[in-house]
Amino acid sequence: MSGAVSAAVSAAVSAAPSLLQVRVARKQAVAEGISSFEFVAAGGGPLPAFEAGAHIDVHLPGGLVRQYSLCNAPGPTQHYQVAVLREPQSRGGSQAMHEQVQEGSVLAISAPRNSFPLAAGAHSHLLMAGGIGVTPMLAMAEALHAAGQAFELHYATRSRARTAFADALAAAPYAAQVHLHLDDGAPEQRLNLPALLARPPAGRHLYVCGPQGYIEAVLGTARAQGWGEAQLHCEYFGAAPVVVAAGEQPFEVELSSSGRVVQVPVGVPITQALADAGVFVPTSCEQGICGTCLTRVLSGTPEHRDQYLTPEEQAANDVCLPCCARSRSARLVLEL
Repeated sequence: MSGAVSAAVSAAVSAAPSLLQVRVARKQAVAEGISSFEFVAAGGGPLPAFEAGAHIDVHLPGGLVRQYSLCNAPGPTQHYQVAVLREPQSRGGSQAMHEQVQEGSVLAISAPRNSFPLAAGAHSHLLMAGGIGVTPMLAMAEALHAAGQAFELHYATRSRARTAFADALAAAPYAAQVHLHLDDGAPEQRLNLPALLARPPAGRHLYVCGPQGYIEAVLGTARAQGWGEAQLHCEYFGAAPVVVAAGEQPFEVELSSSGRVVQVPVGVPITQALADAGVFVPTSCEQGICGTCLTRVLSGTPEHRDQYLTPEEQAANDVCLPCCARSRSARLVLEL
């Protein structure tokens, strides 16, 4: 997930906040391979309010922690709703949600936090979702409709059977602002990025969420069409596989609190090397998306491989995500 580094560093390196206990009140299939889960407070009563674009950490059986965007209408609420795609190459999270989490299950979740907010002061909003990336867009559409703001939602999927919440969107009061683009549909309804993103009007903001390839195609086209960086907002739902680069070298990590030095071999994440040495760094996605392991860099030059920090934040080299970062220098000194 992308997000501003301000305030995130202290949150990432401090103790985790108190978790909320929730019960799965409803689980249902909303498309082929996609299930939605409705959480209510285990002890009854309201849940903390949230804003469109927010997500929660869900603590799953087996010690896994995964992030899921809230897709119900934001604000004060009695329930949270998330939707989860069953990933064929699951690292355990989607499999646990689909197979082990049932109606009546009690889970621990974090309070909502938002690294993908709607832009304040925007004149209009273009929401673009690829596959399961529609989930934060649903909450955004609800919020924008309630506020009377101009928006369009363009939702690309492989087929109607794989289009989550298709019936709900068709029945929504803003249905006329929703455009489906199916890979197996008629040619005239397929997503035409150059046409859709041509000549961006002043004050229009674009939000995109989905697989990495989809996001890169949307953002690349938008930039080529003249959209400014301040108009572009994205959230990733998965990271590209980490490939060991030719010529990659081992390096050292020094812990600023003790001066201890840990060797990081080729192909081993910093967090894993530290864990092997008995040093625990909180992690969640382990793919450079969520920002949970965000750590200050006091010396050395990290090689960023995450999708959380902006290009400007990466260029500053004062923080890194050690779950996926490497080092361009022989040693990194981290505030650990």
